Amino acid sequence: MAVHVAYAQTYAQAHARAQVQARRSPGPTRRIRVLLRRRVRWLAVRARTRGLAGPGSRADAGMTTAEYAVGTVAACGFAALLYKVVTSGAVSGALSELLTRALHAV
Repeated sequence: MAVHVAYAQTYAQAHARAQVQARRSPGPTRRIRVLLRRRVRWLAVRARTRGLAGPGSRADAGMTTAEYAVGTVAACGFAALLYKVVTSGAVSGALSELLTRALHAV
């Protein structure tokens, strides 16, 4: 909350400086307006990227429920496939032969 106040104060100070500049000389008002707009845009982007602009404006920080569901299904499918491969006759025989050679080597 304090950060919102700090950004609001920064904006208010920039706006006040721009108004003072505009009263001093009518010529550079366009430049001041452009600089003020840039500053406001920068503050808005900074608030959005830091999650300070309210709900819905924060960048996605992780997976949503649907992404978790798809990821879980994919992981289960991969685990089932890996289980089938490891428990097949050829792989099971190769693993037991490797284990037997390793135990006899010691």
